[in-house]
Amino acid sequence: MEPITGGIHDSPNSQNSLEVESLARFAVDQHNAKQNSLLEFGRVVKAQEQIVAGTMHHLTIEVVDAGEKKIYNAQVWVKPWLNFKQLHEFKHAGDGDGPSFTSADLGVKKDGPKPGWQSVPTEDPQVQDAADHALKTIQQRSNSLVPYELHEVSDAKAEVNDDVAKFDLLLKLKRGEKQEKFKVVVHKNNEGTFQLNHMEADNS
Repeated sequence: MEPITGGIHDSPNSQNSLEVESLARFAVDQHNAKQNSLLEFGRVVKAQEQIVAGTMHHLTIEVVDAGEKKIYNAQVWVKPWLNFKQLHEFKHAGDGDGPSFTSADLGVKKDGPKPGWQSVPTEDPQVQDAADHALKTIQQRSNSLVPYELHEVSDAKAEVNDDVAKFDLLLKLKRGEKQEKFKVVVHKNNEGTFQLNHMEADNS
């Protein structure tokens, strides 16, 4: 077993970097060889790393299994000075066909004492993606030629169910010199598709 020395933190490289992608492809290839399976690499959803004797890369990977998208968590242990690379763990994210997001990603405690809406960090990538989708939809529904810009996400709550994540957001948007606030509810399903379910101007 590797020594656990450092905490897990987001990779300095983005999840789309060539190094992270090559590690993710390595993990899928190794898993396929060991399990005699035929998973196809899709994309890296999340990349974190932990300093051990070398580096333990914690990757959340989207793969295609017989035409279905699935999410797996992989750990790849790397010691560059020894030219050592090993797949430490490769497991399905959640039970059954898990969603492409997890409660933990959002800090939502699904099994906690108070299920339902929980406050989540406004800078969470899932929250930002939901805000971007809401912004595009608001712009499409607006007849204005002046584009809306996302000034900030003022408040964010989320609720994660088995098949959908719901985001309740308060957005501050700018249109030219004018600032407007909108309350929006955005749903994200297992396939990662966002849908704006509710929108209202907040004039408070």
